[in-house]
Amino acid sequence: MIDAARKLLACEARSIERASARLGAEFERAVHLLADASGKIVTAGMGKSGAAARKLAATLCATGSPAAYLHPAEAEHGDFGLLEPGDVLILISKSGTTPELLRLAARARDLGVSRIGICGRLDTELARLCDTALDASVEEEGDPYNLIPASSAIVATALGDALSISLAAARRFSPEDFRLLHPGGQLGRNLRLRVRDAMHSGDEVPWVSPQSPLREVVIAMTRKPLGAACVLDEEGRLAGLITDGDLRRALERFDDIRPLTAADVMTRAPVTISPDATLREALLLMERRPRQLSVLPVADSSGLALGLLRLHDIYQAP
Repeated sequence: MIDAARKLLACEARSIERASARLGAEFERAVHLLADASGKIVTAGMGKSGAAARKLAATLCATGSPAAYLHPAEAEHGDFGLLEPGDVLILISKSGTTPELLRLAARARDLGVSRIGICGRLDTELARLCDTALDASVEEEGDPYNLIPASSAIVATALGDALSISLAAARRFSPEDFRLLHPGGQLGRNLRLRVRDAMHSGDEVPWVSPQSPLREVVIAMTRKPLGAACVLDEEGRLAGLITDGDLRRALERFDDIRPLTAADVMTRAPVTISPDATLREALLLMERRPRQLSVLPVADSSGLALGLLRLHDIYQAP
């Protein structure tokens, strides 16, 4: 079972790499058609290609380009009214011979709607009915009998993602734009909320001085279990940070910890975050490093300690 899964995933990965190598003038033309459109973007496909088309419409909407999915069969029973001059229609098909798609492409052409194909074969009527067609061909699907549309569906989906991201770049879609379109969910919260909205401050935080005996540090961290204690100088600036890991390493290094103070075990000049930073910025700062952080001290531009932010707080933020 594992061998079959690995073979499939390897096949899909190779197929995407080949599709990437084929990108060129036709892809650029497709992005220009989308960027220059005065109307919306409509996607269409049947079966697994339809699933890729639905996903493409959702990704386009999420990246600032109004889009909708049109079922090719339903289009023949009234839903063709969704299309208007100025729209762009993206048709996805592995075979390029699906009758409903061919009829939809022809009607769109007659209406003056631009057409982009994502086709498993370019020598087909569907590709010819399009203003530009992207090569979504695969050498094999990846299943033992080469029957299940696995690699072909993945390549079609990947090309749709490539179009979406390229279009977003062309339209200078920004994180601020993304925040406005995603007010809910973890991604939206991480862009919407600031560190100050989720951090612990005041009496919630274990504050100690460099001269504090290690025993007092342990007691403070036990009573206020945030995973770390902030070590402050006389002016309230952050002098260091003591984490649970620092305590364990102190026990390994010293036979007798009774004489130790906070200054003996703290991490000096720790990584800090501004209270004005977004939770997304904090998350990237904590995770994109060789040794990931689970807690961040919060400090202002002068180094004044304000609180602590845990990785847990980011994912629990309201």
